[in-house]
Parts: sequence; C-alpha cells; structure tokens
Amino acid sequence: MSTIRFVSLGDSVTSGYGDPMPGGGWRGWAAILAESLEPAQFTNLAISGARIADVADRQLPAALDLRPTLASVLVGMNDTLRGDFDAAHLGRVLDDTVAALTAAGATVLTARLPDPGRMFGLPAVIARPLGRRMNALNEVLDRIAAEHGTLHVDLAGLPEDTAVYARNNWSVDRLHPSERGHRLIAFRFATALRAAGHPVPALPGLAATNPEPTITERVWWMATQGNRWLLRRSTDLMPALARMVAEELRGQRGAAVG
Repeated sequence: MSTIRFVSLGDSVTSGYGDPMPGGGWRGWAAILAESLEPAQFTNLAISGARIADVADRQLPAALDLRPTLASVLVGMNDTLRGDFDAAHLGRVLDDTVAALTAAGATVLTARLPDPGRMFGLPAVIARPLGRRMNALNEVLDRIAAEHGTLHVDLAGLPEDTAVYARNNWSVDRLHPSERGHRLIAFRFATALRAAGHPVPALPGLAATNPEPTITERVWWMATQGNRWLLRRSTDLMPALARMVAEELRGQRGAAVG
C-alpha cells in the first residue's frame, strides 16, 4: 500500500485549537484523520488566525512543495468576521488554491462552515447578518467543490443536525471544536473518503479520550485567556459588527415603513 502524503491548510480549527494534549500542544481533526489513514505522512500547515489570503500566499506554496496526494482546505471563518468581507473575491482566491492542489494530483477535502450565530447563540440582530455572510461563503465553497470535484462535507449542519452545534462538541470559547468536535469533523471526512473509494482502515472514534475540562477550568480559561483573545479581536471585529447591526436595524425599519 502506497503512503498517503496528507497536507492540511487552514486556520486555528485545523491547527488543532480546542483539542489540547496532556503533554502540551494541540492535536485537532486533521491529525486524528491522519491516524485513520495509515500509512500516511502528515504535515499540518494551518496557522491560528489565518485568512483565505494567508492560505493562498503562505501555506499553498509550502503544500505544493510537499507533493500531497491528499490535502484539506478549511478556512474562511475569520474572513466573515472582518470589515473587508467580499465573498466574490474570496471565492476567486479559494478557487485558485483548490485548483492548484488538484492540478498537482491531490484529492482535496473541503467543507461548508458552521453558522457563527448558532455557534455563539447570538441575538438575532447580529446572527442574521453574520449568517448571510456565512451563507454567501458556503455558496462559494459549494461551487468550488462541484467544479473541482473535492470531497465536500457539510459542517454547517441542517436544522435537524444537532450534532454539529451540540455544546460538548465545542470548546469553552464556542469558536473552536472540543476534542469531541474535532473527532466529529475527522469522522465525517473519513466517511467521505471511504465512500469515495479511498482506503480508510478504521473510522475515527467519536468519544473523547483525553480528560475533558471541568467547569472550574472552563471559567478560568475564559477569565484569563479567553478575554485576552476577545480584546485582540475586538480592534477590528467590533467595528465591523457594529456596522452590520446598524445595517440590519435600518433594513428592519425600512421593511416596517414599507
């Protein structure tokens, strides 16, 4: 059996954030998936905070140098939370990225991304505009998957798909999957690979194998690390959210008058 050269590209979700290992460091869904694809040479190029342009400019050249036979591209959430969000432009960059990987001979994994409003339990006036952005990005991802024949899984979740948004599948920050959530992502990609005829000796388990954080540890993390993360993000996130909320309220008032 030939060795699979698996390279993962993306942001903090693919870098493993939310799935800490007892000895330190992060693991994540891509590493869990790689374990089920043995023999596999796995390289994780994902970086926390990465946007679509970062993947194209920095991660893609390194990935192509590794001559992957399997590659994952899971990115875009950070772009939806920025003031310069442009679904059409982001789609062109993503299209070029996926095209380059497929042209190099890699089977590419892509996914529809979850709705941040459902993830965070946000008020409707914030959840709706964020949801529209994510819907626009997911439409782009669906088109790219169809055009390039990627193995495309739905992490956005249908209304009846409660697993994606189940509380124990998310870490305390509600932005990154917990170990259970990472395992769910790995399981769905492994299932898609097996259905497409790729060798997957064993599907990843869904149950957590590392100790899950206690309520006290969750509260301490949010008070010490989570708040610092929110403050760093708020310099560009909060103005963008404020504009989106204002536009949403104007739209509601206009509809009421009409």
